[in-house]
Order: sequence, then structure tokens, then C-alpha cells
Amino acid sequence: MNKYAIDIFGLGQCSLDYIGKVGTYPPANVKCEFSDLVVQGGGPVATALVALSRWGLSCAFSGVIGNDLFGAMITESLVKESVDTMNVRIREDCDSQFAFIVSEPGRGRRTIFWRRPTGPALESEEVNYEMIKKARMVHTDGLFIEAALSACKCARKNGIPVSVDAGTLRDGMLDLARFSDFYIASETFASSMVGGNDPLEACYRLSELGPRLVGVTLGDKGSVALSDGEIIQQPAYPVDAIDTTGCGDVFHAGFIYGILKEWSSKKSLDFAAWAAAMVSCEMGGRTGIPSPRQVEGWKRKKS
Repeated sequence: MNKYAIDIFGLGQCSLDYIGKVGTYPPANVKCEFSDLVVQGGGPVATALVALSRWGLSCAFSGVIGNDLFGAMITESLVKESVDTMNVRIREDCDSQFAFIVSEPGRGRRTIFWRRPTGPALESEEVNYEMIKKARMVHTDGLFIEAALSACKCARKNGIPVSVDAGTLRDGMLDLARFSDFYIASETFASSMVGGNDPLEACYRLSELGPRLVGVTLGDKGSVALSDGEIIQQPAYPVDAIDTTGCGDVFHAGFIYGILKEWSSKKSLDFAAWAAAMVSCEMGGRTGIPSPRQVEGWKRKKS
């Protein structure tokens, strides 16, 4: 009998994203027309779970929404992707996380304006520890840092590996590294940590905190990682990027998928880079997630 009730337990951000396309980002005090409005669910952990669910893994999400229209839409976006939302907490008379994203297709970049959920943060007492004990992996972005730390400590105590999407160097994020197995940071996080553009130095410093693999994503420059002392430099897959929303989220999903399939760190990072590149070819963070058929095609090419 399989002792695991679920493959990935995710704890962190969920959002409703409005993404609009512009020719170039405008200066202040002008009108700027946008086109191709896309409305879909977002958030680092939530989007990673959507990708993993599409690829055949069972996922549960723990986070916070308000009792507003956006919250209902966020939940619906997860339920239709077969992500378990039993652990989503609804804050009464509060607003859900929301983002408006301006995409510049010719430059392959985007600007994000976002609002945190206005309700109380997820608390440690609201974490489903029994579900964590029966998961194959815990994934978090550390937004609700106290709850995230409690979840990761529970996972560590019970031999469940932990993956962290470290987007921003906030209070407690380095503490989170001490209870994680796979800690992959953004280029912005790494720069804040070391005070300059030296992602490999950030990897060395993070590895001292205990994760068995640390890495830094570098956008169109790929990624760099340290795995058991080995430096892995992964180039980005060359594509004509339309919108980079969600690329980092799906990079983490790709890496987790590889680890759960018992691939090497290098192959897992390669798959992560490919999946992230595919996302950038469509508007929004979820539209371009590779289908199971595309994933199987990638596997055949790499076999």
C-alpha cells in the first residue's frame, strides 16, 4: 500500500492575474493602450501546482484568499486543474491577492503590479501537518513565513523533502533554507543577498545553510546551481518570448517533477529550463505550460 496520500503539498501565494500586452513600457503621465488581455490564476506555488497536476501528479494547496470575487475565481482556477483546495483559508471581509501585469513581447519581459491578500496571514495552527506527513514533497515560497517554517520543520522531522521558491529576500527566508532540501532563488534574491551580481557566490552561501541543492534562476541567461558540491550551469532554451509571467513558477514545477521521477539534478534542471521556456511563448503563466504529450516528447528526445 502506498504510504503517500499526495505527491506535493504546496503552501504560499495564490493570485488572480490580469495580463495586458504593450509595445513598450510607457513613461509617466501618458496614456498607453494595451491589447490581448488575459485573466487567469497566478502565484508562485499555485501555478507550480497547476503544472504538476497537469503532468499527472497529485497536489494540494494551502494559502489565503478573501471572500471576494477574485477569491472565488482563484479557487475555481485550482479546482478545475484538480488541485486540492481543502486547505485554502477564506478571510471574511478581506481582498484576495491580485496582480496586473504589463507584458512587452518584443523584449520578453514584464512588469508586475501586485497587492498582497489583505486578510491575516496563514498561521502555523492552520497548517495541515497530517497531510504533510503523507506527502512526497513540500513546496513553498515563504510568503507566510511562520506557517512555511512550521510546515518545513514538520516535513524535515518526518523525512519529507522540501522545495523552496525564494523570489524575494524577506525576513525568515534564510531560516527557511535551513529546513529545505532544494532551495532555488531568483536573480533578484541572489543580488540582494550578496550585494552584487554573483549568483554562484549566492549559491555557495546558501549551501552553507544546509540544502542539498541550491540554485539561482537567471532568466534568459539560464540558471546556476550547486548540487552536492557540483556546479551545474544550465542555459536557457532559446525561444521568442512573448510573456515571461509564470516562467519561474513552472521552472520550479519542472525541477520538482524531475526529482520525484528520480532524475539527476542536471536532468531535472534541464527539464525545468525547457518547461519555463515553453511558458514564455504564450500570454499568462499557465496557458503555455507544456502538455503531457509535449513532456513525453521532451523525454524521448533526452533518452
